[in-house]
Amino acid sequence: MSALPQSAEPCFAPLGEADFARVLPIEQMAYSHPWTQGNFRDALVAGYHLEGLWQDGELLGYFVAMRGVDEVHLLNLTVAPDHQRQGHARRMLERLQIWTTAQGLRCLWLEVRASNARAQAVYQAYGFGQVGLRKDYYPLRGAQREHAVVMTLTW
Repeated sequence: MSALPQSAEPCFAPLGEADFARVLPIEQMAYSHPWTQGNFRDALVAGYHLEGLWQDGELLGYFVAMRGVDEVHLLNLTVAPDHQRQGHARRMLERLQIWTTAQGLRCLWLEVRASNARAQAVYQAYGFGQVGLRKDYYPLRGAQREHAVVMTLTW
């Protein structure tokens, strides 16, 4: 992205490699095991859907989604810590659902840390339901691992 989106209201724009300088600090503040620049670059090169939510030139949040055969897999949805609890996660989920529908699909999947009750509550409030558990999916400390709750939304 060459110019930062300027809007008094939150607006969406695709993310490119030039945006990673704004994405990475948010990612590092939000997570104990953040994605790296290489992870974001790989997602971009693979053709995944990367989109940011901007307001007045500031990145409020972003998501990364991968189109599958019959569904879209949400890989990362992050709201900047200073902008949490303002409805931005819901706004991004709505945008992702619109994009998914435009792909001719009607199913979203995601994994979320079992310890992340706040994120699970956001997804449940949006209509996602738990369909499984991936044991020892996420890294913790040292050799420890954490389960992932698998959730889906179909419409």
